Amino acid sequence: MKTVLINASPKKKMSVSAHFLALQRIFIQGEVIKETLRNKTDYDRLLQILPEADAVVFCLPLYVDGVPSHVLHFMKKLEQYCHEHPLRLNVYVISNGGFIEGNQNQALMQVFENFYVRSHLNWCGGIGIGGGVMLNVMRILFFVYAGMFVLNLINGALLQDALLVLAKQWGIVLFFHAGVLFYQIRMGIAVNRGTFFGVKYTRAMMPSFLFILVADLFFLLISVFQGGLFRGWLRKK
Repeated sequence: MKTVLINASPKKKMSVSAHFLALQRIFIQGEVIKETLRNKTDYDRLLQILPEADAVVFCLPLYVDGVPSHVLHFMKKLEQYCHEHPLRLNVYVISNGGFIEGNQNQALMQVFENFYVRSHLNWCGGIGIGGGVMLNVMRILFFVYAGMFVLNLINGALLQDALLVLAKQWGIVLFFHAGVLFYQIRMGIAVNRGTFFGVKYTRAMMPSFLFILVADLFFLLISVFQGGLFRGWLRKK
């Protein structure tokens, strides 16, 4: 059993797709190959790898309620390739968006399903995730809490007390990921068995009204420090 995991985010570092793909890797058995799909220079390499695989999992961001353009161009090349070289390949998709509603990914899933029907591949479903950016930030907090645990021990805290604090902090991170992990475990089982998974939608485990407040604050800070306000003060006139 050989599975190809494709990170189709155009970002080179700290992408949400890389986070979810790393989690999915935990639940997949057999030989696993990790690949990236960022631009057209990756197309030919992937077309050489996919014919040898039994399954492929695409993980990509939601762009304007649809598939990113560089992924669409690859899908066109893959469709042409499949017409000339028929493949027996199970295809799964994990898509994520900044919106809290997971079903915001529905149009993207329909695009993938229609495409793989045309390419005569085995469409096996996917997971549409809402609140992906927030969950990616939670990944960072996971390691921050681990560092705080070490500092607590250095400062003389009792091991039992430090572990209790760490368990509570990690428990919160896992709670926000609960819906994602539930479906990724089920997808992992489907990939390992080579069976149909279906399309599922989930989200960060947070009330919508609270998510909106946190997201507004987060993007306000991002826009201030990275969007040009302070940077504009230092720019040469």
